[in-house]
Parts: sequence; C-alpha cells; structure tokens
Amino acid sequence: MSTAAIARVQDVPTLESLSADQIATIKAIPPHVDDEIKAISDSRPLSFFLGEDQFKLEQEKVFRRLPVPMAVSALLPNPGDVLAVDSYGPDVLLTRAKDGVVRAFLNACTHKGASLVEAGEPARAPRLICPYHAWTFSLEGKLIGVPRQEGFAGLCREKRNLAELPCREIGGMIWVGLTRDSEPDFSDLEGQLMVDLDALRIPQMYAYGRQRFELKANWKLVLEPFLEPYHVKRLHANSVAPLFADVAGMSHRLGRNIRQISGKVQFSPDKVEGGENIHKSITHAYTAFPNLVVVTSPYYISMMILAPQAIDRTIVDYVMLTRGAPDNPKAEELFAKSYAMILDVFGNEDFKAAEKCHRGLEQGAMPDVIYCGLEDMIPLYYSILDEETGAA
Repeated sequence: MSTAAIARVQDVPTLESLSADQIATIKAIPPHVDDEIKAISDSRPLSFFLGEDQFKLEQEKVFRRLPVPMAVSALLPNPGDVLAVDSYGPDVLLTRAKDGVVRAFLNACTHKGASLVEAGEPARAPRLICPYHAWTFSLEGKLIGVPRQEGFAGLCREKRNLAELPCREIGGMIWVGLTRDSEPDFSDLEGQLMVDLDALRIPQMYAYGRQRFELKANWKLVLEPFLEPYHVKRLHANSVAPLFADVAGMSHRLGRNIRQISGKVQFSPDKVEGGENIHKSITHAYTAFPNLVVVTSPYYISMMILAPQAIDRTIVDYVMLTRGAPDNPKAEELFAKSYAMILDVFGNEDFKAAEKCHRGLEQGAMPDVIYCGLEDMIPLYYSILDEETGAA
C-alpha cells in the first residue's frame, strides 16, 4: 500500500515526530553485528507464579495501592461516552461528561447496588439509569432522580451519589485507583513515559478493534513475552519472526516503567532517515507498571491491559489503535488484515505459550524459572515488583 494512501488516514510516524529521548536511544542502537548478548544468572521460584501468598501480596501492595490502567482513551472519545470494566474485581464505570473529563465510579447503584451499565463495549448515555428501580445519575456521578422519593423518609440525595474512584487520563490511557479512601501516586506516569506516549500520538489515536482474552495463566507469565526478544525467532518462527532480528536492542527503566527500543531485521544505524515511517525499522515496546503493554507497528499500535483474576486466571483487554479511522478501501483492507494477524499472533502464539507454561509449572518439572541475557528485562521488572510489594 502506498504511503500516499495511508497518509489520507493517518500521519506517518517519523523519527522527527518522536521525543528527544526516543530519538537519542534510536541513534544509540548498535548495528546488529555489534549487539552483544550478555550472560546472566537469574531465576524465580515456582511459588512466585503459583503461590497464594504472592498473589495476595501483589493485589494488596500493587493493584489496590497504585493506579492501574482501566481503558484506552480512544474508547471514550466524546462527551456522553460510558464504559463498564469488570476485569479487576471491583466493577468500574468510566464516564466522559460534558466537561470532557473522564471519571471513574464503582458500577453500583447507591440504592441496592445493581449494576448501572453492563460490562462490555463502550456506549452512549446522557445519564445513568439503574435498570432495577430507575434511580438516575448524571455522568458526574450525582444522584439526580429518585422515583417516588416521598417514600424515603429523610433521603439526602447528596449522600447517595455514586462511589467515585481516583482517576486520571495520562498518555492516552485512563488510570484508576481501586481503593476509594486513598489517593494513589500518579506521578510515575507523568514523566518520560507520558512524553513518549504523547510523541507516539496515542492520546489522539482511533480504536480500530478490541478483543478480550480470558487466559488460564498467571498474569506474569502472560506479561513475560513482551519483556524479551528471546522468543521471537522461535515461538513466532512461522508468523512474524522474519521481520525481527535476534538482538537485545536498547532498554531503559523509566521510573517503575520499562522501555525497549530495537531495530527490526533491516535496521542499520546509518540508514535511519528522516521523513520515513520509523516503525518500519524500529519497534518500541513499553511495560507501564504494573500491567500495561504498548507495542508499535508501522500502521498501528497494540495496547494490552493484563488484569489478574486469580493465580491461574488473567483477562487481557487488547485494543488496536490506528492514527485515524479508515476512510478508503485500501486503508480498511490494511487495518483488517493487520488486526486479524496480530490477534492470531498474540492469541494463538504468545497467550497460548503462557497457558502452556502455567500448566508446566503446576506439574513441578523444575524448581524454578531461569532467564538468559535476552530476557534480562524480566528480572528487572520483577525487581521493580519486589520493590513495590516489599519483597526486595
């Protein structure tokens, strides 16, 4: 497909469109022949993936204490948009009111707790009406209507507003604190990570496709492939492997977050030119702590939220973002083909591998999981997880 045809749908991401730090990192990537793989000795015991105590610790110290990604902003682009999310345990309702601000509430009517909106796809709603007794709430969470209110002696509407959760919209993502009585620390999301995601234009992108995966695997096993290039030439040998080189690339810790930037198979430092689609030769992969994965491709960006359900259950909310809605047949053909391909690669290769690994760990075939130099970002991520859980 020609660049001109794509340009009608989206601006081509170029080297110049990236952040200064992203550009500096790309220019520092060595030629593939000089990209050395270091040997490391690191491991994690099986209890790290299968232990009930470990899972409870992660829930308490990470997922209930820190802000977690709830949805990409592109799913609620306009005032009046609402979205219910049930993947974290507490059912959360996101709204974008007339002021353009996204808010998060517990998805429970303050009469008897009935869900106001069914979890699933985004919807349009000028107000929120409980399907049980028709209590009505504004998108700001205020109780604005109670049928036959005279039957409630001394009812104070202000005390029955929706239960609001801490919420921020940062870098094209909606982040929510799942504990009502404490304000989580959003500052780690507002540094270089936000600069990078803004440079990738994620806040302005269009949600082309969305798919939910319910996996029988520990969430960390689902995350691991997106922290290492070791599997690419092996697991994806019959799909996307020819596009990628068997190298480490450049990786950095950005606060609690991890950024990986690597050259594809045709990459050469002296051939990175201005004006060209930078994602044809470079891949950016981010792990925004604790459980958001961002991976770039030439004409779309993959966004994945990995929500732990239990030791052996994970929900993945996948969204494919493009730089605009397809407005011509060639663009639609490209996006549809890309969407089908990436769902197949992630769903039938990465995610299935995680499920197989979990089953293998449950059999106790080895005492621990070990990591090599091409997987060194996994131990780094786990060291950050240890810092937050207090296990370091």
